[in-house]
Amino acid sequence: MTTSGQGPGGCDLHLELPAGGARRTALAHALRSAVRSGRLAGGTLLPPYRTLAADLGLARNAVADAYAELVAEGWFTARQGSGTRVAEGVATTGAPVAPAGPAPDRPRHDLLQGKPDPASFPRAAWAVSARRALTGAPTEAFGPGDPQGRPELRRALAGYLSRARGVRCGPENIVICSGFANGLRLLASLRPRDWAVEAYGLPFHHGILEAAGVRPHPVAVDEDGARTGEIPSRARTLLLTPAHQFPTGCALLPARRAAAVEWARSAGGLIVEDDYDGEFRYDRKPVGAVQGLAPGHVVYAGSLSKSLSPALRLGWLVLPDPLVGQVLAAKGRRESWASALDQLALADFIECGAYDRHVRRMRLRYRRRRDQLVSVLAARVPEVRVTGISAGLHAVVELPPGREARALSAARAAGLALDGLSSYRHPADRTPPREGLVVGYAAPPDSAFTQALDVLAEVTRRAAGGERASSQRPHTPFS
Repeated sequence: MTTSGQGPGGCDLHLELPAGGARRTALAHALRSAVRSGRLAGGTLLPPYRTLAADLGLARNAVADAYAELVAEGWFTARQGSGTRVAEGVATTGAPVAPAGPAPDRPRHDLLQGKPDPASFPRAAWAVSARRALTGAPTEAFGPGDPQGRPELRRALAGYLSRARGVRCGPENIVICSGFANGLRLLASLRPRDWAVEAYGLPFHHGILEAAGVRPHPVAVDEDGARTGEIPSRARTLLLTPAHQFPTGCALLPARRAAAVEWARSAGGLIVEDDYDGEFRYDRKPVGAVQGLAPGHVVYAGSLSKSLSPALRLGWLVLPDPLVGQVLAAKGRRESWASALDQLALADFIECGAYDRHVRRMRLRYRRRRDQLVSVLAARVPEVRVTGISAGLHAVVELPPGREARALSAARAAGLALDGLSSYRHPADRTPPREGLVVGYAAPPDSAFTQALDVLAEVTRRAAGGERASSQRPHTPFS
């Protein structure tokens, strides 16, 4: 039976329901098919239960149950007062998929690293903090911004970083900036000569340094992190990701942490510690900040880009006393980027405990995602090793030499977006290259994640060729 339900705003919802059988099951199947085919696009507002039930001649409970089933499966989203909508990002099969050929303009599956789950942003809790902060904001908060940042936020951060990350500082040591990139530019402008950087890192950060006239010198990275005993003698600044090396995912060994601190003290050097996702750890004890070992020789840098959202352009530098004035002079007399109102909202968000609650909730969600990724690959491609998974929002699928390019080509043909490990290798690195896939598992909606993992497993299986490289160690689930 072909029927059309009158949707909101005069829109017709065309569905094909077979005669007889379970009506709720038939409706759920018809709605699911409409989404798969692309006829119901992401974000489409669906008719209310009563309206659709009346138009289709169904019981209202049958429509409500069908909607609830598709919400649970991730096809629909429902929010009190906003109705039921088709979920954004749900994979469709509206066009036939060629097994090979040029990549589509927009990937069907996104496993790129670096993105938290946008749907999990705590809108209600943030709105409460923003409203409370706005109501209680002093009049001077609406004037030109202080380049050091709002004192309310610096006090809140000093307390949080001390108890949660082992950072030793007071509010006077903190300078608020617009994310880590902004902080890195400030530091590079003050120390523009020779920097030591991890041989595997974010090319965007290397570009920031080079634009400021910095000469980066790569330090080799292995399964225990950067080889801090091999810092070039001419370097006076060291950029590190010690809690969760980016992108390989390992934690810096205590002995190598101690070696980095000893280098800074003996050479008069400065360590820049990028703690980009230190809150998210799963199968290991918390790894504290290197800054806690030597506050006078380490700049600790953090931001909200992984813990809350990159849309909130807020970050912070915890600086040794002599550097505070220099960084403020480099920023200028007024804060140009970080909104004072967002700073006040974040201060309240931390002080009322909402930030801790959000981090704990997301830690559980991301761990389940990590477990699902590892389980699928262990079952379907046991010859590969998945590493860097004891913390963070991404994992590395190691591949035998010569297989990464093949895997990326297959991924593009299948509409799967992800990065190769070699793209993060500094061009001046002289150590043997490592190959693999950097897989971000935090951002996709549930309904799309399972399909993306299916494609990833097939791409990896074909790239690995069913062979176990003799140099590889056996697969271990949580290494």
